Order: sequence, then C-alpha cells, then structure tokens
Amino acid sequence: QSQLVESGGGLAQPGRSLRLSCKGSGVSLDNFAVGWFRQAPGKEREGVLCINADVGSLNSRDTVKGRFSVSRDKAKNTVYLDISSLKPEDTAIYYCAAERRFFCQDSPTSYEHWGQGTQVTVSS
Repeated sequence: QSQLVESGGGLAQPGRSLRLSCKGSGVSLDNFAVGWFRQAPGKEREGVLCINADVGSLNSRDTVKGRFSVSRDKAKNTVYLDISSLKPEDTAIYYCAAERRFFCQDSPTSYEHWGQGTQVTVSS
C-alpha cells in the first residue's frame, strides 16, 4: 500500500526556517507530481508549491516561490518543502499530495494520494 509520510513540523519562531519532508512508502515519487498544501484553522486548504515528476529525460526542477521552495531527493524518495523567514500566518497543517502525472496541478482535488499532515506553528 502506497503512503506519503510527512515530518518536520513543530513550533518555530518568526523569521526562522523550517524544512518539511514528504517520504514515499511503497511508491516511487519520481513518477509523481508532488504538491504541498496547507490548511489553517477555519480556512480552506490552499496550495503552497508543487514539483513536477522526474521521469527519464523529463526532469523536474527545484521550484522556488518567494519564501517557499520544493526539491526532491531521489535516493531518499523524499520531497522537501523549505520555508524561510517564517511568519505567524504560516501557521497551518501542511500536507503533501501526489498524483501519477508529470505536470503539477493547482487544485487539491487533482491529487489522489495524501499524507496525514504535519502541524507548523509559528510563534514567539
């Protein structure tokens, strides 16, 4: 049974950095577009960033958007979300999601496989 397991959340101070991990179990994440989403209390789930699949000559590239970046470690079958300059509004449950396609999709409904989520709390 394929699973996604997130880790790396916790309590962090504003301005610090945090790395979240999404490890594939029973599935090679190379063949999947992997997205990161977050959901704050009382708010809808929103997309953070995504990385395309890494298949043969169609290689995914590390993706950076402002304070967020996504990367892959193929050897560890893991996708990372790095967040820098943390802000209190980054407080949320962060989820990774995977879908067996090359290109990322913005909508969370486009993803079949989801991790259990990891809580990130930014507070001084």
